Amino acid sequence: MTRWNHIWAGLPGVFCAVMLAACAAVGPDYTPPEASVPPAWHTDTQKGINSGSTEDATLAQWWDTLGDPVLTGLVEQAENNNLEIKQAQARVRRSRALRGVSRAAFFPAVDAGGLALVGRDSESRGGDGTVDRLYAAGFDAGWEIDVFGGTRRAVEAAEADLQASRADLRDVLVSLVAEVALNYVDVRTYQARLGVARANLGSQEKTYGIIRSRNEAGLSSKLVLEQARYNLEGTRSKIPVLESGLAAAMNRLAVLLGYAPGWAQARLVEPKPVPVPPPSVAIGVPAEALRRRPDIRLAERRLAAQSARVGVAVADLYPKFRLDGSIGLEAAHAGKFLKSGSLFWAFLPSVSWNLFDAGAIRQNIEAQTAVHDEALLAYEATVLNALEEVENALTGYAKEQQRRQSLRKAVTAANEAEGLSQDLYLAGLTSFESVLDAQRFLLTFQDQLAVSEGAVTSRLISLYKALGGGWSPMEPESQK
Repeated sequence: MTRWNHIWAGLPGVFCAVMLAACAAVGPDYTPPEASVPPAWHTDTQKGINSGSTEDATLAQWWDTLGDPVLTGLVEQAENNNLEIKQAQARVRRSRALRGVSRAAFFPAVDAGGLALVGRDSESRGGDGTVDRLYAAGFDAGWEIDVFGGTRRAVEAAEADLQASRADLRDVLVSLVAEVALNYVDVRTYQARLGVARANLGSQEKTYGIIRSRNEAGLSSKLVLEQARYNLEGTRSKIPVLESGLAAAMNRLAVLLGYAPGWAQARLVEPKPVPVPPPSVAIGVPAEALRRRPDIRLAERRLAAQSARVGVAVADLYPKFRLDGSIGLEAAHAGKFLKSGSLFWAFLPSVSWNLFDAGAIRQNIEAQTAVHDEALLAYEATVLNALEEVENALTGYAKEQQRRQSLRKAVTAANEAEGLSQDLYLAGLTSFESVLDAQRFLLTFQDQLAVSEGAVTSRLISLYKALGGGWSPMEPESQK
């Protein structure tokens, strides 16, 4: 029988092995879990919130609804420069490469090699002192046939890992955009509070000047003068604290954008109002929020990857089939190297089966199953946390608007009271204590109103983040 007959005789066995490889992979077939979610949000929709369906385009760039071009520019810079985004992108590239490594196991591995050996026998060890030569070159190939699906499960896990890394990138993006917006609102809030403190400081300086003139004229006591002074200095002491908070918010914003601290000071030095929320925000239903939230997608893809890894572990219980072969040229003289007689080849089908390992394989299956159960619980916890986050954001946004409305009324009343108290004091109809109280309350209410104005917008930002806003749908995951 010629060597080609030997090859053809082995092909039926190869064909049978390949057909076996088309069998279903061992291990559990993954089924996405069904999250138990309520049909509607528990929190009642109030002013500024409606239960209409959310639009992907609006949620993808929700910061545009605030109508602040400075904020829009900062978000764009953060998306391009933020270091956490770049780290997440690197993780996607790594996962894509590892998927390629897993897929490579479907194909044979082929190595090429060659040698030229020249050696002389030692006469002292019984040789004849002749010089031997050997020239060889050829190819070695090996292929493990995926009969029971271990490789397919490994590729399935790698594919799920890649999709999880993409979801992680989106999750980082959602958090980043929200953090940029929140810190920007902090900057504008601190600027507003500084404006309030400085305006009150100016008013109190005028009051102190009047009291000092009256004291010098003998129309006011030393006690009143000192009361006016401590009221003035108490207000002045608030300014360094607010300036420190403003600097910290600017530095944090700079780092989020990928710049060194100090970058934002020159660019945001001009005070501007806190961005105003839109008149109404559509929140949709819980199912829509879960569909958009990348952290839930991330947890689900990790669960899918672990389900496949259980199959990889189960495949170790079954035999492994390999096809190995070699072909090349070998000769003792260089002149005969390329002649037909120097051809050699070998074909070696093989099977191996672990018959005893003291239970190591089954223990590994148990371990991978436990990790799968943990991933399932992590997914369920992520869903619950997402629902909680949205509910809290809805309540916080609605209640902060109510608080702001009351503070606006309080500021109006305190401003009126402060003017009346000064007039009554100068007319001798009330004590200076009423002036001090009115000024303190005016400053307190104005400061709280500035904080609440920022908090309303911050609560809305948190709501957009909880709804999964801040990323645009990417290309289909199966294409790349």
